Amino acid sequence: MSLENFQVCDRDLPQDTLSKYLSVEAIAVDTETMGLIPGRDRLCLVQLCDPSGFVTAIRIAKGQTEAPNLKQLMEATNITKIFHFARFDLAQLRYNFGIETQPIFCTKIASKLARTYTSNHGLKNLVQDLEGVELDKSSQSSDWGNAANLTEAQLSYAANDVRYLHRLRDKLTTMLKREDRWELAQQCFACLPTFVALDLLQYQAIFDH
Repeated sequence: MSLENFQVCDRDLPQDTLSKYLSVEAIAVDTETMGLIPGRDRLCLVQLCDPSGFVTAIRIAKGQTEAPNLKQLMEATNITKIFHFARFDLAQLRYNFGIETQPIFCTKIASKLARTYTSNHGLKNLVQDLEGVELDKSSQSSDWGNAANLTEAQLSYAANDVRYLHRLRDKLTTMLKREDRWELAQQCFACLPTFVALDLLQYQAIFDH
């Protein structure tokens, strides 16, 4: 892992990094948590990556309720935030910090709309198919709660979860436009905050019969 293009910080983005990220048109975002249920399983790490490949990992303290610089970046309407399975990360950011993230690009939704030739839409499959790179996901299910002592393997995993998202967005956008599904994708992305609100209130299958 290249340390010159990677930084770890505590609680929030440093001001100089915020300024750097506010100057770009898109930021890749991911989170690491203690589990899959907001409110029970705490947020431990937020990873960000700009188009140049500069990654920041923000270690979130237990009980932390504010990250004003992160909030400013996530709510900047001129910067697209790229996620893989945005629905989960958006819920974590809203629940923990009251962040209303916009605008959004979700590579998982884009993959499901564009790559209808496969049922494999996980990040590992997507990077393998579109980038020809095999990600090491061995640290995916590990203890992210001990933020002060994250291993190099964990930090490398966390960085790789955002490093490829910019190129994936570009390739998936090309596919969506080619297949006349780009407008549908944008409508799906616009619906995500509503699904997040439903998730946080624990509604399930509300659109079913």
